Amino acid sequence: MTEYLKPTMMLVTSDWNDKPSFRLMPVTEDCPYVECLYDPESKVFVVISKVKKTSLHMLPKLDENGDPSASKVPRRNGKLMKEERKSIETFQEYYVGSKIDIEVLIKLHAINADNFDYKTVLHAELEKKEAAKK
Repeated sequence: MTEYLKPTMMLVTSDWNDKPSFRLMPVTEDCPYVECLYDPESKVFVVISKVKKTSLHMLPKLDENGDPSASKVPRRNGKLMKEERKSIETFQEYYVGSKIDIEVLIKLHAINADNFDYKTVLHAELEKKEAAKK
């Protein structure tokens, strides 16, 4: 472990679309991330940093009461609500697909990486394939 980088997050158990998963949550103010989570379906580790960026998003157009405005005909995207393009500030996200890189990130940032069983979820597909061979 390097001197300048100390663990600032904690691994916790969670679910993702009714499947077992895990996530990292910050435990100190100086943590560089908002959260990290593992999607077991796509096998991707999502890292959400505190770095903000401005990007364009299509959002529902609201009426004078603050309710989404209904469209008389379906939009090109099939939605029945009017939309408008808005510039909003969001957190920068990073997607890590390599299991080796995911483990390195966990070991660098999780205070409980040594005693939390994240590998069962991370390597679940591999274990299923090995069990099927037997």
